[in-house]
Amino acid sequence: MTTSKQQPEGGKIALVVCGALMREVVEITRNHDWGLDLFGIPSEHHLYPERIVEAVEEKLSDLEGRYHKIVVVYGDCGTGGALDRVMARYAAVRPVGPHCYEMYAGCGFQELTREAGTYFVTDYLVRNWERTVLSGLGLDQRPELKDVCFAGCERLVYLRQSSDSELEEKAREIAAFLEVPLSLEETGFGLLEQRLREVIEE
Repeated sequence: MTTSKQQPEGGKIALVVCGALMREVVEITRNHDWGLDLFGIPSEHHLYPERIVEAVEEKLSDLEGRYHKIVVVYGDCGTGGALDRVMARYAAVRPVGPHCYEMYAGCGFQELTREAGTYFVTDYLVRNWERTVLSGLGLDQRPELKDVCFAGCERLVYLRQSSDSELEEKAREIAAFLEVPLSLEETGFGLLEQRLREVIEE
């Protein structure tokens, strides 16, 4: 889409980032000394993927014509291709991948998903469990819905970006709350850094 609100700044890049990835994306961009601007999208939209599409489209419309390149730091994230269709209208790009779990777990993701009933969390989700998950699903108001919301959950897999003992302890508390075993996977940034580098530096 070429209709612009103003002339783009030469070589300037914008990242439209899922809030659940923002901390790691900030660290990655600092490590590479990339000169770019970051714009966050609320992580809570993951509970309702259509909101991801709406929020990203609104942000792309606002940024249109102001940047040489816009990178949307999301996977498909349950939008069924709708996010990619919106991005195509604005000539935006994103890292490949269905969602952040796959980006973090990398080549081990398929193996992790072989076991049915796997529920994934990351540093972000562990850190923000009450606000993002419990409140987002309404369990803070109606805790009796836990069995409905987590029906079929048989184990919790924590994809760890950092070796934080406090987060590990909280993950164990979450597993106890869900009444399932916990598996710890030390992923770091996984493929997220590599895939970001591919779309930013190409």
